[in-house]
Amino acid sequence: MIYTLTLNPAVDLELQIDQFQFNSVARAKNSRMDCGGKGFNVSRMLRNVNIESTAMGFIGGYNGQRLQTELTSLGIKTNFTEISGETRTNVSIVAHGEQRHIKVNETGPEISSVELANLITAIKQNLKAGDWWVLGGSLPSGVDSTIYAELITLIENAGAFAVLDSSGEALRLGCLAKPTLAKPNLDEAKELLGLSDEGLDDADLWCKALAKQGPKNLVVSLGEEGALYVSGQAFKKISSPEIIEANPIGAGDSMVAGIVWRLSLGETLQKALPYGLACGAATASRPGTELGSLEQVTELVHSIKI
Repeated sequence: MIYTLTLNPAVDLELQIDQFQFNSVARAKNSRMDCGGKGFNVSRMLRNVNIESTAMGFIGGYNGQRLQTELTSLGIKTNFTEISGETRTNVSIVAHGEQRHIKVNETGPEISSVELANLITAIKQNLKAGDWWVLGGSLPSGVDSTIYAELITLIENAGAFAVLDSSGEALRLGCLAKPTLAKPNLDEAKELLGLSDEGLDDADLWCKALAKQGPKNLVVSLGEEGALYVSGQAFKKISSPEIIEANPIGAGDSMVAGIVWRLSLGETLQKALPYGLACGAATASRPGTELGSLEQVTELVHSIKI
């Protein structure tokens, strides 16, 4: 089983306009609501490639019930921990005429110590050797930056596999707990290592330095440029397939879904990564907040070279 954990989920509202005109009123041509949060996006992409997962995390209030209803309607299993606060709303404004977008994320509700303890209990009740756990996204107020490290230790000690996709201090501490896989993007990797753009020339060197911070395997996503990965002593770069980009939001989460999909089938990281890049590219080629389809992924994966 694959579990996805979203500690700070959101209702994602997208408004589509013709072009940005600041200090004026814009009329939305279309609008769309989706389940927001890295873990939810991973579960949605897994559903698109016919892989079952269980979405876990905090939900609260009217927005929380909307997320529960939407995920259930998509055929995704859920095991949520309810909180007293209201699940946040994130707003994206996409200007199709300019191929640009702005995304504004709310901070989210405060999580109490009791609510956090309830979530950890739910996780312990579902731990089983051989399962995969995707831990992703920002942390809500009231949750310490050590949480991912604590959960990774819990998961890995149970014989399951933890995949970490976060940023900042939560990512740094999480890497120290030795997850099976960490997947920062380039900016997150630069922040962890304190690198400037000039320090990125020797990718082999800095990727292996990042891997030494703890993760058993490392993938650094480079957007449309593809990805770098370190597994043991192996270091390689894989290019992303060529697409016509429509909206990159959610592409990184789709990439994680593709990797975990294939790893859960027993494949190596080298064989799994092309599926991750294909999933990410498929999502980036879709309008709005749609995610890629299995047909797209199957077509794109054959054009990827290591």
